[in-house]
Amino acid sequence: MRPTPNRRAPWTIAAVFGLMSGLLAFVVLVVAGAARAQQQVQPLVADLSKHLVAITTAFSGTDVLLFGATDGPGDLVLVVRGPPTRKVVRKKARVAGLIWANRDSVTFDNVPAFYQVFASRPLDKIAPASLYSRHQIGTEHLTFTLADKSVTDSFVPGFRAALVRLKKKQELYGSRILPVTQLANRLFRAELHFPANIATGAYRVEVYLIRDGDVVSAEITPLIISKIGLGAEIFDFAHNRAALYGLTAIIVAMVTGWLAAIVLRRN
Repeated sequence: MRPTPNRRAPWTIAAVFGLMSGLLAFVVLVVAGAARAQQQVQPLVADLSKHLVAITTAFSGTDVLLFGATDGPGDLVLVVRGPPTRKVVRKKARVAGLIWANRDSVTFDNVPAFYQVFASRPLDKIAPASLYSRHQIGTEHLTFTLADKSVTDSFVPGFRAALVRLKKKQELYGSRILPVTQLANRLFRAELHFPANIATGAYRVEVYLIRDGDVVSAEITPLIISKIGLGAEIFDFAHNRAALYGLTAIIVAMVTGWLAAIVLRRN
């Protein structure tokens, strides 16, 4: 009797070959996905504890926590910039040798309302001055725009230095570099302090990751400082309807004086 041939063998071999091919394709996809995910890891991630600072009538300053992580060792430099403003700097001089009066003046545009720098180490040990000049890191590297193009360059440095000096006196510009706390060369944090006389508007918190004297990653986080409540209503009324606000203030002062006179007369 002739043995019956095994007709299932070819199908079994084909099934095993297909299974191995599918498994190999799956392994290739997993490895490629892992490699792609590794490439997409951001070297720097940063955020704020809050993105809105509300100024009320009882506002006396506030602190905001900045925190984040890096993909490895590196130096961190943080810059907090307030909204750009226009500032007029005036120089006083004696008139007729008797009284002091404003004489010369220079108007600057693009002056940050607030400016503070944080760093994990002294700046001169992190990167060359050319990098700080390129990113306007440090008050000496801030670029103010002259509103009056007729002013000579030799006339400007004294007024610029006076403006920075005044901002530091008002605690709106940092007089020194504040520290960034690093943990295990990956996590970091910094306390951002905003004084009571802080201006409202859109602020920028810039974080730079620097290695070997060059910026390898940077992130910008927005921060809004705004008035709320009754103080905000009065502020908007005074700025948007100045004439009506002045008239209202005069009427309120007259009525208050009249009522005070009546009370004192009865007493």
